[in-house]
Amino acid sequence: MTMPPFHLAFPVHDLVAARQFYGDLLGCPEGRSAADWIDFNFYGHQIVAHQAPAAVARGAGASNHVNGEDVPVPHFGVVLRMADWRTLADRLTAADVDFLIEPTIRFAGEPGEQATMFFRDPSGNALEIKAMADPTALFTK
Repeated sequence: MTMPPFHLAFPVHDLVAARQFYGDLLGCPEGRSAADWIDFNFYGHQIVAHQAPAAVARGAGASNHVNGEDVPVPHFGVVLRMADWRTLADRLTAADVDFLIEPTIRFAGEPGEQATMFFRDPSGNALEIKAMADPTALFTK
């Protein structure tokens, strides 16, 4: 089954900072753009950074407790292959990214075992990048 790409639009306070973060640091190719938004290819999915400083200023500070960690809500991300996750974790660590949750293994030895890391973009949007020990177990209960 081929999975269709998802689309997510989100607020940022500064398009230059968004371009550096998503384009340069995360390696997401830039698509179309205008004076107040930028499309990025987020691992085959379309995300759009919209300049909306008022929305960023309102922010969000909620979290849920998951496996001993406070997970920020809302957040978005992608599920990578384990080797790609490790490569990105190393790149972000080398760039001194301030992790909300350091690269780690969650649910070790259980169904749904996964590598995960959480961090924020320059506008405060929380991202989770994960990889499944068994990719077929993404929705396993």
